[in-house]
Amino acid sequence: MSVAAEIPTVDLRDLASENSETRQHAASELVRGYRDYGLVFVAGHGLRKERVDSLYDDYLNVLERPEAEKASWGGPQIWYQRGWTPPNTEKAVVAGGQPDFKECYFAATTELDADCKLFYPELYTDNVWPDDAEGFRHGMLTLGGDIHNVGLKLLEACAEALELPTDTFSQLTRGAANVSRVLKYLALDQSQVDAKVLWGEEHTDFNLLTLLPGGRLHAPDGSTGTSPQTPGGLFIRTRATAEHPDGELIRGVTPPGCIVSQVGQQLEIMTGGVFQATPHVVTAPRETGWTRVSMAHFIHVNAKKPMFPLRKFRTEQACQAYRPPVLAGTYGVKTLIDIGLAPASELNRLGYRHYDRLADIREREDS
Repeated sequence: MSVAAEIPTVDLRDLASENSETRQHAASELVRGYRDYGLVFVAGHGLRKERVDSLYDDYLNVLERPEAEKASWGGPQIWYQRGWTPPNTEKAVVAGGQPDFKECYFAATTELDADCKLFYPELYTDNVWPDDAEGFRHGMLTLGGDIHNVGLKLLEACAEALELPTDTFSQLTRGAANVSRVLKYLALDQSQVDAKVLWGEEHTDFNLLTLLPGGRLHAPDGSTGTSPQTPGGLFIRTRATAEHPDGELIRGVTPPGCIVSQVGQQLEIMTGGVFQATPHVVTAPRETGWTRVSMAHFIHVNAKKPMFPLRKFRTEQACQAYRPPVLAGTYGVKTLIDIGLAPASELNRLGYRHYDRLADIREREDS
């Protein structure tokens, strides 16, 4: 594992500059980052660190409540898509059954499509909130909304850089189940440290774009501050090359004042692989007792929209790689089954529903 020095930093102010050279350079760096790394660092976003830290403080306070109370905030009946996800619930597709060592809280931060609520009720369920936690609710919704707007600006700049209409990607997100998640990575004991247990197994996000405003490490005594000698953190896998056919796993060290923007599977599919969904892993310090709190905002495609390469990127190779077309909502259901949040029985909904009725008719005819 090495540290990345080449991941581009893109300033939102440059993307909106009236100077064409400045704007074009920023756009080309955005494309290079999403193409080669599936990731860019974003400056000029206007998000204050104090707001992020305040949300983390409120979240940690909420987690101190009794487990029975936390279990009432959402649950398996909505596939943990809102409210609290207990520790050791979600797992990466290639994790071999090992769940991630984290507990999470999800909330939708944009208006939800009413039709999608009918067809995908778990994905489009309403938010749930703890009692007497107005600061947490307000902080999550407002910060998540502001981060979402940063993502929309990036998606519009992407479209223009690819010589597509400006709203090509952003208009697909209207009414989508765009969600923010705060999470706490759990402390490891000595046996887990020795076994090199990961906080989050290597995976790619299944949405359009993910934005990360930066995490915060907590020492065993609960204090925050500098990382230990073995800091852990985010590592990403670069695109495969002749020299590195499996890509390189590099540490993503975020420059001061920047946030992270990652490509998700939906954006990779729609660009026919021009952009790469970021394989990433979250490693824990090789010391016991450390925890980490962080936030991610996931921008999705509206569940009613088909997932397939856009016409411009519809080469024979891309069509073979990303066939068959599937609705974004159905794609999401399949992914949630894969990572252990939705029951496998949901696959039975992907087809005709009345075989049992026809079998009953046949049985009566034969009797």
